[in-house]
Amino acid sequence: MTDNEQERRDKVKEMVKDARISMLTTMTADGKHVSRPMALQDVEFDGDLWFFTYSDSDLVEQIAVHPEVNVSFSDQKQNNWVSIAGQAVRTDDPAKAKELWNPFLKAWFPDGLETPNLTLVKVNGETAEYWEAAHSSKVITVLGAAKAAVTGKTPDAGENETVRL
Repeated sequence: MTDNEQERRDKVKEMVKDARISMLTTMTADGKHVSRPMALQDVEFDGDLWFFTYSDSDLVEQIAVHPEVNVSFSDQKQNNWVSIAGQAVRTDDPAKAKELWNPFLKAWFPDGLETPNLTLVKVNGETAEYWEAAHSSKVITVLGAAKAAVTGKTPDAGENETVRL
């Protein structure tokens, strides 16, 4: 792995850490895409993403048939976006669940780690694509778009890279 590849992986890691809330997209048995908001549990992103869910959820049913998923993150504070494609699997691992648990999860899982049907979904990220805005200021971004509309020149869209995880 080159230094440049590692730098891009590190950038993806920081962007995911900053965003935290994602849209996890799966495919139904009849081939339709479904997205749902999910809170990322492990901030030490190494290519794997961890989510709590219920074992009898549509999510678990869908990844059993079609494990290919996409997880997208949007950090509106920094004007950054990340899309991660990978394979998902249900994982019943009490030690990992205990490691990842935090008190905010009680809103969705009222009995904590003892919640019936509580399980984990692990997404093994294979590739990530990210977009980092040229400017973190929304005002500058809007002014750049307005200038582009007047001049006919495409605004500076920032950095866009695809990274193998």
